[in-house]
Amino acid sequence: MKVLITDKINETAKEIVDEVAQGVILPTMSEEELCKVIGEYDALMVRSQTKVTPKVIEAGKNLKIIGRAGVGVDNINLDAATAKGIIVVNSPDGNTNAAAEHTVALMLAMSRNIAKAAASTKQGLWERSKFTGHEVFGKVLGVIGFGKIGHHVAEAAKALGMKILVFDPYTTKEVVEKFGAKYVENLDDLWPVCDYITVHVPKNKETLHMINKETISKMKKGVRLINCARGGIIDEQALADALENGHVAQAAVDVYENEPDISGSALVKTSGDILLTPHLGASTEEAQLNVAIDVAEQIRDVLAGGSARSAVNIPSLKPEKLEPVKDYMQLAENIGELAMQMSTGSLKGIYITVKGNLADVDVSPLETAVVKGVLSSFVNDVNFVNAPLIAKNKGLDVSTTKSRTSTDYIGSITLKLVTEDQTNTVSGALIAKDMPRIVKINGYNASIEPEKHMLLVPHENKPAMVAKVATVLGNKNINITRMNVAQNRAEADNISIMIINTGSEVDTETLKSISAIDGIGSAKYISLNA
Repeated sequence: MKVLITDKINETAKEIVDEVAQGVILPTMSEEELCKVIGEYDALMVRSQTKVTPKVIEAGKNLKIIGRAGVGVDNINLDAATAKGIIVVNSPDGNTNAAAEHTVALMLAMSRNIAKAAASTKQGLWERSKFTGHEVFGKVLGVIGFGKIGHHVAEAAKALGMKILVFDPYTTKEVVEKFGAKYVENLDDLWPVCDYITVHVPKNKETLHMINKETISKMKKGVRLINCARGGIIDEQALADALENGHVAQAAVDVYENEPDISGSALVKTSGDILLTPHLGASTEEAQLNVAIDVAEQIRDVLAGGSARSAVNIPSLKPEKLEPVKDYMQLAENIGELAMQMSTGSLKGIYITVKGNLADVDVSPLETAVVKGVLSSFVNDVNFVNAPLIAKNKGLDVSTTKSRTSTDYIGSITLKLVTEDQTNTVSGALIAKDMPRIVKINGYNASIEPEKHMLLVPHENKPAMVAKVATVLGNKNINITRMNVAQNRAEADNISIMIINTGSEVDTETLKSISAIDGIGSAKYISLNA
């Protein structure tokens, strides 16, 4: 396998990916240049300079994972990557300190006119009165986005004696108040009361031009703005105009809508009081090493068959969600495969019910695993990344219900699969912590371990049925590794199902021979990813 590393990422990354693949370091390339070579690589590792467009992703026929050595992934087309089943990872924590420190540094440098005073003094001038600044002590700082970086900035600002207001729809009022800040439910309540405003949100449809002409007009006259998050969160022309008319007293900006060519930016051309730096938020030696190690380790682990810690486009498989249900993941996928391979007709709905200890945790990873198992029976190249998207695009009804009714197992998963022809139900459970079992098929009670090769044989309850099936398999040199006879207690005892684990695939001719036995129904071969 080969891994392309570009955008001047710390060379430690190559040492890490070299453990499982061949790391190749190349300079930043244009879309056209990248498209010519990306087909050779199984993984791509970038910073913010490389634009991973749909065209690049389409050309990356072998790509399994794309890693962004940093937090923001707006230079990677997530929709295109997800559609192709490519994992996209980032390093959400590696540059937290660096970005927060740069934010605070810009706030203080702006307030005390550090850059202008330094340039003046270096010219041999003594313009002390010209550069009288403003203290941040006692001022109100509005923090938009209370993630790791926003939280770190707020901590530093609180230590400087600032009053903190927080807006973050994904953070609770209790968390903010416990920190010692005031929680603001609506941005319109934040704008008019803040002396300083700093943004720490990702760039997306909701945050694009979040700060614009209209929102700036609602701010206190003389407000000071800082943006070390992503370019485009602040409308650059609107900010330039507000600086020039004096509504915004000062601004400090580290990120831009068009990088690295910012020559056309209104912020560069404005005569207003603005402090600009060239996207230095994560540019510390420590941060660059941290993000390189973090993302390289994730690429290494994925290529070695493991999982990623920070998969941006697999929210259901975040470590904190996966940990409580990880022992059920393979079972969930196998239940999906089994139910779909039993079924005929066009798929309509996937309905999941969990019981036992699973009713008390987030089971979104299990839903993804079940959907992947179902789809893998008739869709090529389906994985945990693209399974939910494929299901959505096919118009499938997918839902999960938690039930706290009593169960005989620690935790159980039941899948009801509905097609245009029929409905099939399969249940699985863990016997102890690490013993997965199929425990029910369409009302028939069972207890059999999911394995790669399985055979379902409905039959009448009469002597020698098992022996007759075993004879056919033996004549075909197909070994039986395990067998269970499942019975339906709710119905008459004249029909049961043999669930047989075999040592190899059961071909169509063998299935026909088994189904031709008197008293045997239609035998089905099931192939599981077990």
